[in-house]
Amino acid sequence: MPSMFRIAILSTAVAVLAACATAPEPEPPVAPLTTDTPEQMVAAIDAAAGSGEGELAVQPLRDPMVEDLREQAQAARARSDYAGSADALDRALAIVADDPALLQERAETALLQREFGRAGELAERAFALGAQVGPLCRRHWATIRQVRLAEGDADGAASAARQVEGCRVAGPDRF
Repeated sequence: MPSMFRIAILSTAVAVLAACATAPEPEPPVAPLTTDTPEQMVAAIDAAAGSGEGELAVQPLRDPMVEDLREQAQAARARSDYAGSADALDRALAIVADDPALLQERAETALLQREFGRAGELAERAFALGAQVGPLCRRHWATIRQVRLAEGDADGAASAARQVEGCRVAGPDRF
Protein backbone atom coordinates (compact mmCIF):
# COMPACT_ATOMS: atom_id res chain seq x y z
CA MET A 1 0.00 0.00 0.00
CA PRO A 2 2.79 2.47 0.69
CA SER A 3 4.03 2.09 -2.90
CA MET A 4 0.54 2.99 -4.20
CA PHE A 5 0.62 6.04 -1.97
CA ARG A 6 4.01 7.09 -3.38
CA ILE A 7 2.79 6.62 -6.94
CA ALA A 8 -0.26 8.77 -6.23
CA ILE A 9 1.86 11.54 -4.67
CA LEU A 10 4.37 11.37 -7.52
CA SER A 11 1.58 11.50 -10.12
CA THR A 12 0.01 14.50 -8.38
CA ALA A 13 3.35 16.29 -8.22
CA VAL A 14 3.99 15.68 -11.93
CA ALA A 15 0.48 16.95 -12.78
CA VAL A 16 1.00 20.10 -10.69
CA LEU A 17 4.39 20.79 -12.31
CA ALA A 18 2.96 20.21 -15.78
CA ALA A 19 0.18 22.70 -15.05
CA CYS A 20 2.74 25.30 -13.99
CA ALA A 21 4.73 24.87 -17.20
CA THR A 22 2.26 26.54 -19.54
CA ALA A 23 3.56 28.08 -22.73
CA PRO A 24 4.19 31.81 -22.53
CA GLU A 25 1.69 34.09 -24.20
CA PRO A 26 2.81 34.92 -27.73
CA GLU A 27 3.78 38.54 -28.18
CA PRO A 28 1.17 40.51 -30.04
CA PRO A 29 2.22 41.40 -33.59
CA VAL A 30 3.81 44.80 -33.93
CA ALA A 31 1.80 47.20 -36.05
CA PRO A 32 3.59 48.61 -39.10
CA LEU A 33 4.56 52.27 -38.86
CA THR A 34 3.65 52.92 -42.48
CA THR A 35 0.60 52.53 -44.64
CA ASP A 36 2.62 52.91 -47.84
CA THR A 37 2.32 50.22 -50.48
CA PRO A 38 5.52 48.47 -51.52
CA GLU A 39 5.49 50.57 -54.70
CA GLN A 40 5.33 53.75 -52.60
CA MET A 41 8.17 52.43 -50.44
CA VAL A 42 10.36 51.94 -53.51
CA ALA A 43 9.46 55.44 -54.71
CA ALA A 44 10.66 56.76 -51.33
CA ILE A 45 13.91 54.84 -51.82
CA ASP A 46 14.33 56.42 -55.26
CA ALA A 47 13.73 59.87 -53.77
CA ALA A 48 16.25 59.28 -50.95
CA ALA A 49 18.93 58.19 -53.43
CA GLY A 50 18.69 61.42 -55.38
CA SER A 51 20.59 62.06 -58.58
CA GLY A 52 24.08 61.83 -57.14
CA GLU A 53 25.01 64.96 -59.07
CA GLY A 54 28.28 66.45 -57.82
CA GLU A 55 29.17 63.67 -55.40
CA LEU A 56 31.40 60.66 -55.29
CA ALA A 57 29.79 57.52 -56.74
CA VAL A 58 31.53 54.24 -57.56
CA GLN A 59 30.41 52.52 -60.78
CA PRO A 60 31.82 49.01 -61.35
CA LEU A 61 32.42 47.49 -64.77
CA ARG A 62 29.62 45.09 -65.71
CA ASP A 63 29.66 41.63 -67.23
CA PRO A 64 27.52 41.75 -70.43
CA MET A 65 25.51 38.70 -69.37
CA VAL A 66 24.79 40.26 -65.99
CA GLU A 67 23.83 43.55 -67.64
CA ASP A 68 21.37 41.69 -69.88
CA LEU A 69 19.79 40.01 -66.85
CA ARG A 70 19.56 43.39 -65.08
CA GLU A 71 17.74 44.83 -68.09
CA GLN A 72 15.36 41.84 -68.08
CA ALA A 73 14.73 42.41 -64.39
CA GLN A 74 14.04 46.12 -64.92
CA ALA A 75 11.63 45.36 -67.77
CA ALA A 76 9.79 42.76 -65.65
CA ARG A 77 9.61 45.19 -62.74
CA ALA A 78 8.25 47.93 -65.00
CA ARG A 79 5.32 45.68 -65.91
CA SER A 80 4.83 44.69 -62.22
CA ASP A 81 6.12 41.16 -62.82
CA TYR A 82 8.02 41.08 -59.54
CA ALA A 83 8.55 37.30 -59.64
CA GLY A 84 10.11 37.62 -63.10
CA SER A 85 12.29 40.47 -61.91
CA ALA A 86 13.40 38.46 -58.88
CA ASP A 87 14.22 35.46 -61.08
CA ALA A 88 16.38 37.51 -63.46
CA LEU A 89 18.21 39.15 -60.55
CA ASP A 90 18.74 35.81 -58.83
CA ARG A 91 20.30 34.46 -62.04
CA ALA A 92 22.55 37.54 -62.23
CA LEU A 93 23.55 37.06 -58.58
CA ALA A 94 24.47 33.47 -59.37
CA ILE A 95 27.11 34.92 -61.72
CA VAL A 96 28.33 37.75 -59.42
CA ALA A 97 27.08 37.09 -55.90
CA ASP A 98 28.78 40.07 -54.27
CA ASP A 99 27.67 42.92 -56.53
CA PRO A 100 26.21 45.61 -54.23
CA ALA A 101 24.07 47.17 -56.97
CA LEU A 102 22.55 43.80 -57.90
CA LEU A 103 21.95 42.98 -54.25
CA GLN A 104 20.22 46.34 -53.83
CA GLU A 105 18.02 45.80 -56.88
CA ARG A 106 17.11 42.38 -55.50
CA ALA A 107 16.35 43.95 -52.10
CA GLU A 108 13.96 46.41 -53.70
CA THR A 109 12.30 43.59 -55.63
CA ALA A 110 11.92 41.63 -52.38
CA LEU A 111 10.28 44.72 -50.89
CA LEU A 112 7.87 44.83 -53.83
CA GLN A 113 7.09 41.16 -53.12
CA ARG A 114 6.39 42.04 -49.47
CA GLU A 115 9.37 39.93 -48.35
CA PHE A 116 10.46 42.55 -45.83
CA GLY A 117 12.93 40.42 -43.90
CA ARG A 118 14.70 39.33 -47.07
CA ALA A 119 14.75 42.92 -48.35
CA GLY A 120 16.46 44.06 -45.15
CA GLU A 121 19.03 41.26 -45.26
CA LEU A 122 19.90 41.97 -48.89
CA ALA A 123 20.20 45.73 -48.33
CA GLU A 124 22.45 45.21 -45.30
CA ARG A 125 24.65 42.80 -47.25
CA ALA A 126 24.81 45.24 -50.18
CA PHE A 127 25.88 48.05 -47.84
CA ALA A 128 28.57 45.87 -46.24
CA LEU A 129 30.01 44.99 -49.66
CA GLY A 130 29.63 48.41 -51.28
CA ALA A 131 31.51 51.68 -51.30
CA GLN A 132 29.33 53.01 -48.43
CA VAL A 133 29.00 56.43 -50.04
CA GLY A 134 26.85 57.97 -52.72
CA PRO A 135 23.38 57.27 -54.09
CA LEU A 136 23.69 53.49 -53.85
CA CYS A 137 24.58 53.77 -50.16
CA ARG A 138 21.49 55.93 -49.63
CA ARG A 139 19.37 53.30 -51.41
CA HIS A 140 20.67 50.65 -49.00
CA TRP A 141 19.77 52.66 -45.92
CA ALA A 142 16.48 53.91 -47.35
CA THR A 143 15.52 50.28 -47.99
CA ILE A 144 16.46 49.32 -44.45
CA ARG A 145 14.37 52.26 -43.20
CA GLN A 146 11.33 51.10 -45.17
CA VAL A 147 11.76 47.56 -43.83
CA ARG A 148 11.99 48.84 -40.24
CA LEU A 149 8.84 50.92 -40.75
CA ALA A 150 7.01 47.88 -42.12
CA GLU A 151 8.19 45.86 -39.10
CA GLY A 152 7.04 48.51 -36.62
CA ASP A 153 10.60 49.32 -35.46
CA ALA A 154 10.59 53.09 -34.87
CA ASP A 155 14.12 53.23 -33.43
CA GLY A 156 15.55 51.17 -36.30
CA ALA A 157 13.77 53.34 -38.85
CA ALA A 158 15.09 56.54 -37.24
CA SER A 159 18.63 55.13 -37.14
CA ALA A 160 18.45 54.12 -40.82
CA ALA A 161 17.18 57.60 -41.74
CA ARG A 162 20.25 59.13 -40.06
CA GLN A 163 22.52 56.73 -41.96
CA VAL A 164 21.06 57.89 -45.28
CA GLU A 165 22.58 61.33 -44.73
CA GLY A 166 25.93 59.81 -43.78
CA CYS A 167 26.25 58.49 -47.33
CA ARG A 168 26.71 61.98 -48.82
CA VAL A 169 30.31 62.65 -49.82
CA ALA A 170 31.19 65.46 -52.17
CA GLY A 171 33.17 64.54 -55.24
CA PRO A 172 36.73 65.81 -55.67
CA ASP A 173 37.21 69.37 -56.84
CA ARG A 174 38.11 69.55 -60.51
CA PHE A 175 39.95 72.57 -61.75
